[in-house]
Amino acid sequence: MPKDKETLEKVVKEKIGPIIVDTTKKAIGATVEELNKTLIDRIASASPVVFDINTSLPYKKAKKTFRKKFFAQLIETHYGNVSDVAKITGIDRRTIHRVIKELGIDVEKIRQNLLNPNHYMKMTVENIMKRTIEEYKPIIAQERLDRVYESLPKLEQELMSSLPNTEMTYDEAEEEFDRQYFSKAIKENGFNVSLTARKIGLRYETLHRKLKMLGLAKV
Repeated sequence: MPKDKETLEKVVKEKIGPIIVDTTKKAIGATVEELNKTLIDRIASASPVVFDINTSLPYKKAKKTFRKKFFAQLIETHYGNVSDVAKITGIDRRTIHRVIKELGIDVEKIRQNLLNPNHYMKMTVENIMKRTIEEYKPIIAQERLDRVYESLPKLEQELMSSLPNTEMTYDEAEEEFDRQYFSKAIKENGFNVSLTARKIGLRYETLHRKLKMLGLAKV
């Protein structure tokens, strides 16, 4: 598990959890433990970064697409400062320049096109809270839910100020991409490792090893 993921879970449970409990209690007039637990668990388990996972692409091609977007996103976030990108990813500047050239990344154009990881987390937090509250409509009076909705902007602001920086080293991002890609691929193929391996262009042994390493293997 990437260290930023561990940090996120710790911060959510220790700092953000009490904020959620206090906010929902004030809005609803009572503590709804199940609602609070659902909100906390979902935010804590949110991925610190999102990738466009396209399992119709063979794994190696999907991985190359991921690499390009990952570096492009960091370059955009840090205004083309290769030294900053090298420091964050744990990769030397010469290699970063080589990757930029190898992947055909246009440093000038990408700045306005890709999302900052923390902006993604803001959208994720908003979606989680709104979706979760909707699920509790059958058991919580509408006027109380309305008060929760009214408190969301302030709650979101408090949560985002407490969230850790979610930028990753390249190794951490690569592991997270693999986790998301293989998790989606194996589910789409009914958890059949042989079928999944054929679909994504890997040997059975290679896929099984990767699933086991990522904690996704059933056996």
